Amino acid sequence: MEKKDKLEFPLLTESQIEVRIATYKEGKGASLLLYKDARCDANILDSVLGPENWQCRFYECKGNLFCSVGIRINGEWIWKDDCGAESNVEKQKGEASDSFKRACFKWGLGRELYTAPFIWVPADKLGDKFDRFEVEKIAYNDKRQIAGLSIKKVGGNRVFVWKKEESNAKKQAG
Repeated sequence: MEKKDKLEFPLLTESQIEVRIATYKEGKGASLLLYKDARCDANILDSVLGPENWQCRFYECKGNLFCSVGIRINGEWIWKDDCGAESNVEKQKGEASDSFKRACFKWGLGRELYTAPFIWVPADKLGDKFDRFEVEKIAYNDKRQIAGLSIKKVGGNRVFVWKKEESNAKKQAG
């Protein structure tokens, strides 16, 4: 990778962002969480840097699985690491995936997701705790923060709309 003023990855598009129920309260509603998966990170690294300009390594430290993501900048490898948490399903695979995503976050991939508003869907817009959701539209401001968001049920109606009170929101091209 050639020298740039600043390594900056593209903002996530609607199709790259996943949505899941974080908490469900029978008869009241559900809070939703935005996230990306490890394949998304690998695809972004490949498309922005080229597969030859990044790599990852896993190692254990004090019983925790860490991932180190290296990016070649001006011929040198620069590394950023983080550890992951086991998932409820396939705990070892989940821990590896989580540590990779967290190390990628340190490089800036998907950091904008941490600017999302609290997402609450009232019970009258839900079917049940097994509903699936998707990002319908997302907009960002010039600070790379989420400035607008709409979420709908997969194959269904819109259940959440939010717009940050800020004048220079711009639609993410995608």
